[in-house]
Amino acid sequence: MRTGSEAVTLSSEAYQIIRQRILRGEVVMGQVISRRKLAAELGMSFLPISEALQRLEFEGLLESRPRAGTRVRIPSRQDVAGHYVLREALEVQAARLFCEVATPEQRDELKRLAIRVDGLAAAQDAARIEFLTHHERLHRRIAEGARCPTLVDAIEKTHALSSTWLCVTQPDANSLAPGRHEKLAEALCGINVEAATEGMRAHIAQARDLLMRRLEPYFKLQRSRSKTFSRNPKLFALPFPPTIV
Repeated sequence: MRTGSEAVTLSSEAYQIIRQRILRGEVVMGQVISRRKLAAELGMSFLPISEALQRLEFEGLLESRPRAGTRVRIPSRQDVAGHYVLREALEVQAARLFCEVATPEQRDELKRLAIRVDGLAAAQDAARIEFLTHHERLHRRIAEGARCPTLVDAIEKTHALSSTWLCVTQPDANSLAPGRHEKLAEALCGINVEAATEGMRAHIAQARDLLMRRLEPYFKLQRSRSKTFSRNPKLFALPFPPTIV
């Protein structure tokens, strides 16, 4: 019998492994995930695997259906729109507070991190996971600089979902606007609170519009296969590799 702390550790490990596979495109949107296969592969019991899948489902990455199983969730247009309404509310508030109360050290770190994120974005697939890690860290640092732990938790949860959507979509000509995050950092690190909030609002709107364009093939897939739970990834694969924004 494993202790409670051991079960939590295994559940967290399983969560990270499954999420990384989704981010890398190894498990595609719409594909069923087998608890039995995962448990055997990872050498774990069903309990930590089930807890990890429940956590991913709570975050919106997975969905389950009785007698059909659990699959990577295919978002609808309404899902994405609602997600970015929430992101705007959270991150505009974080931007306002960051501009007002962040320390000089936090401002300097944000500027350095923004330059790093923009550099990794330009690297495309070669740095996809590293980009996502630093991108999520940048937005978490903004919330931390706002001195609001609740915002930190909420922003981390929303980024788990949007990072997955970004990973599995095809970039368009406007995907890699140079200096996008550096420009945001400059706005937040200034003394004009209105400029900081409007900078974040524009940043979120740009991300939303970009993702809507890139997810269009998946919106069509979602409508056509909303009731289909299949273990065959070819039924849901689209004719392009996963990449980053």
